[in-house]
Amino acid sequence: MQKMLKAKWLVLTLVVLFTVSIVVTGCGNDENSITEAGSTTVQPIAEKLANAFMEDNPSIDITIQGGGSSVGVKSAADGTVDIGAASRELKESEKGTVVEHVLARDGIAIVVHPDNDISGLTTEQVRNIFAGEITNWDQVGGEDGSINVVAREEGSGTRAAFEELVMEEEEKVITATAILQPSNGAVRTTVAGDPDAIGFLSFGYLDSSVKSLSIDGVAGTVENAKNGTYPIVRPLLFLTKSEPTGIVKDFIDFCLSTEGQALVEEEGYISVR
Repeated sequence: MQKMLKAKWLVLTLVVLFTVSIVVTGCGNDENSITEAGSTTVQPIAEKLANAFMEDNPSIDITIQGGGSSVGVKSAADGTVDIGAASRELKESEKGTVVEHVLARDGIAIVVHPDNDISGLTTEQVRNIFAGEITNWDQVGGEDGSINVVAREEGSGTRAAFEELVMEEEEKVITATAILQPSNGAVRTTVAGDPDAIGFLSFGYLDSSVKSLSIDGVAGTVENAKNGTYPIVRPLLFLTKSEPTGIVKDFIDFCLSTEGQALVEEEGYISVR
């Protein structure tokens, strides 16, 4: 009987040790992974930075996801991701819930179809177009044609920054008739396919499929955003629940290093160095 009890205790002990070893091994794997989620503006440069970091650190696995700036702030504050991403200033209600790391700065371009004969607008004209008060291109010196407003959805960091920097007045809200899109890429595609469309998107998404307008006489270029003459510029943020440590700190430090900021500039964003 005693031999049988000893055998059972031996089996039980081995099971417990095996279970503990699995848990320890699992924690080791977690310590070699980083999760990031949030702004779709930040997503392309975050992916490029992550790939460069993983090349130098092959044992590290970094997962980059979108979801929007509000998701990035909440996920970082909740601790459901290691790093959240936002492409706007934090709201007063969000400050203090996360630690901010300014990854880069980004201009917001006002874009139209390449065939549109308009080359520039004033900030006031842009504000009134997106508020639905200017509805025809001939009201701003263009050819006759109804203006089709394309905007980001609620919760987007790009939209929040646009509303803060351009719309300004609380009563000036984006028209309810605007065509809403879930990403910068979707805005670009919509504007590129509609000669009467106008939209706003990150400098990092500019290409030949759309035309960037000058604002208040200043061309929408990285150089003008850097020197402070272009008026629509916002921060791109990494967010952590607390001061980062371990590999999360190593990754953020890399992103802010000379090498990391060179990649930021390659993607068309503005270095913070």
